[in-house]
Parts: sequence; C-alpha cells; structure tokens
Amino acid sequence: MEWVETTGKTVEEAKEAALDQLGVHEDDAEVEVLETPRVGLFGRMRGEARVRARVRPTRPRPKTARRDRRRRRPEGSPRPEGSSDKAEATAAGAPDGAGGQGSPRRRSRRGRGGGGGQKSGRPAGSGARAQTGEEGSTMVEANGNDATVEEQSAIMRSFLEGLVGAFDLEATFAEDRVDDETIELKVEGDNLGLLIGPKGQTLQAGQELARTVVQRQATGTHHGRVRIDIGGYRERRREALERFATQVAQDVLSSGSAKALEPMHPADRKIVHDTINDIDGVVTTSEGEEPRRRVVIMPATAAESA
Repeated sequence: MEWVETTGKTVEEAKEAALDQLGVHEDDAEVEVLETPRVGLFGRMRGEARVRARVRPTRPRPKTARRDRRRRRPEGSPRPEGSSDKAEATAAGAPDGAGGQGSPRRRSRRGRGGGGGQKSGRPAGSGARAQTGEEGSTMVEANGNDATVEEQSAIMRSFLEGLVGAFDLEATFAEDRVDDETIELKVEGDNLGLLIGPKGQTLQAGQELARTVVQRQATGTHHGRVRIDIGGYRERRREALERFATQVAQDVLSSGSAKALEPMHPADRKIVHDTINDIDGVVTTSEGEEPRRRVVIMPATAAESA
C-alpha cells in the first residue's frame, strides 16, 4: 500500500485524517510524523502538522515443511519388530491411504459432493483457489514479490465466488477501475441482502475477511487498494451520505453552531470529510474512540478561533 500524506492543526488531527482516508483502524496502519506545528508569538501555534500513513503490511508466517514435523526415530534405536526401510519410509512420508500399495494415490482436492454437487453461482474450483491459493494466487505466494492491485483483486474475487456459492446464491462479478491505485470489485445479483447486512456490517466484515485472505496468500508489499461493493450498496450509501452531509453543512452555516453526527465506520467518515471539504465556510474534525468515533461539522470561523 502506498503512503498517503495528510495535514492538520495537530498531529492527532492529521493522523485521524490519514486513517479516515485509508479507511482502517489505527491498529492496522503505520503512521510517521513528518512535521509538527511550531509555537509562535504569545504561545499561538504556527504551521500545520503533517504525517504520512499506510495500511500495515502483514506477512504470513513461513511454512514449515510437514515432513519435518513427523516423529523421527532416534539414531541407533532399534526398529519396531517386522519393520523395514521401505515400510518405515512409506509410513512416514506416504499420503493417507497409500501405505502398502504399489504406487501412492493422491487424495482428491474436490470438496463435498464432488463435481456433481457444485452449487449454482460458484464456478468450478473457485472455492479451492480462495482456500488453497491455486493458480494465480499460488504464484504470488511462491515468489514473494510485491502484490499488484490486479493480483489482489483476483484473490478477492476468488474468495467472493466461494462465499457466494457457500450461501447458494447467484451473482455476477465485475471490476471497476476507480483510479491507478484503486479497484472496486462489484458483486451484482438478486437476494444479496444477506451479504450486506444491517448498515452494511456484513459487507464490511466480508471486506476485512477478503483482505486477510490477500495478506495470507500474497507476500510482500501490497500496492493499491481493492474495495468490495455488493448489490450497489456502497454507491447508494455514498450518495446518501453526500446528500446528508451537505444538508447538515447548510444547517451549520445557518445556525453558526457545530453539529456532531452519529458514529460511523472510517470509510463513511471519509465520505463526509471529502464532501464537506468542497463546501466553503465549514470544516470537519473527528472525535471519540472506535467504534464510537464520529464526525463533527463546524463553522470555519469557530475552528480558526479554537
């Protein structure tokens, strides 16, 4: 994930702006302070705080060869009666069900129900790719290179295909290139409300799970960001929040009093911040701790005198 730079009157305000822009909790981000405000005449602060932040990259623990985990017979100790080198090697290293046969048979990777029990809406093998990292995702894990936003999107899509199939739903998938560093992965279909949940809580949980899958399968630095939208919920939510924030801003301008909004997820707070930034005469700040953190809209004059 590339670094983002934000500014604020204080370091804390600049940091919160960066977290809102990234849409993550403080525990999931790396923050570096680049510049702090200076104390001027009569103790007034001059300049702005400037920080940079990024989503904290998570590397999976290195795999341990399974054959090294088997119990080894201490050197020089007697073999069990009736055992042989070939039998001992077979028992230690052969797959289940292969002992005593001329050639070892590989167990099928197919899930329950085999090929004939495939649920509608899930392409064959999609669930296996999400869990085992086959095909493209294996390549990302094997070479340990940085993961591009396109590779992350492919892993997330595989995970979502398996998730949709697990709920026995039907859906189509599409990628929308928002900018050079952002891809929106859209899931469209009927009866997808179960995957959205109240106020998008299930959708957000799915986003976090998909991001965890990417972190486990793709080592190295993750470039760009992939966000998930199901049934057009995020787009409708974004439009509703923009209208709501604009209305509240007009009320604040008319009354001259600040107004605190209800607690929101970081992604929703970012939409409010971005909307208010385009309106003259009002500014925003965030207050409180997660998950009760909220946006406060106030007149710009009040913010300057504070």
